[in-house]
Amino acid sequence: MPAAMYQDLAATLRDAIADGSFPPGSRLPSEHEVSERYGASRNTVRRAFAALSQDGLISSHQGARRIVLAEPRVQSFSELRSFSRWARSIGEVPSGRVVLLERRAATEVEAQQLALAAGEQVVYLVRLRLLSGRPVMIERTAYADRAGSLLGLVDLERESVCERLEEYGIFFAHAQHTIEAVNASAEDAALLAIGPGEALLRERRRTTDHDGRPLEWSEDVYRGDAVAFSIRNSLGAAPLARDHVTKDRS
Repeated sequence: MPAAMYQDLAATLRDAIADGSFPPGSRLPSEHEVSERYGASRNTVRRAFAALSQDGLISSHQGARRIVLAEPRVQSFSELRSFSRWARSIGEVPSGRVVLLERRAATEVEAQQLALAAGEQVVYLVRLRLLSGRPVMIERTAYADRAGSLLGLVDLERESVCERLEEYGIFFAHAQHTIEAVNASAEDAALLAIGPGEALLRERRRTTDHDGRPLEWSEDVYRGDAVAFSIRNSLGAAPLARDHVTKDRS
């Protein structure tokens, strides 16, 4: 059986879930009903269901009808958006809680990423981010001084740093992202209201202005059950780079 048959059916069902035809908590039609509705074999339906289950969209129980699970909010890297802009674009209300805000000497990694000399100062912000009151992300960001010195003008509980700094001529134009899975530390678990060791997505991000000058170095962690990332690429666009990282397991 060609793989495209079940993949096409899975894509059709994903669209139906996304547009609310099958909302979270509802039951999908039975294998027989889906087979009849879409003119697919039962084996094709089972493989499509398996693909949706692997994506975390439906329950994996066989026999009984599959239940549609809550879908993680998807953040796309096809365009550069602040957390607040992205949250509003999906109908959520963004907010934040400041955990730490200080001016201090840059660490070795921060100095390297921000092109600073040893001992130069950064403004360091740790902020818990919420979607409609639910904690989903912790951002730990070191700002170069020309951006960080303006944070006093931002309502960090309610406003987007990127949006406010644009009013003062600071534009976050380009970013390089690295994403990996990590386990929640005790501190992160407490802030995100999850159990220690639960899966998180960590995004390390270096952002520059239009002239390529570094503005921020951030290490953000997201609840793995709340946010997913999507990347679009094509032959005519900049390629998506996949880096192999060897970790010291000693």
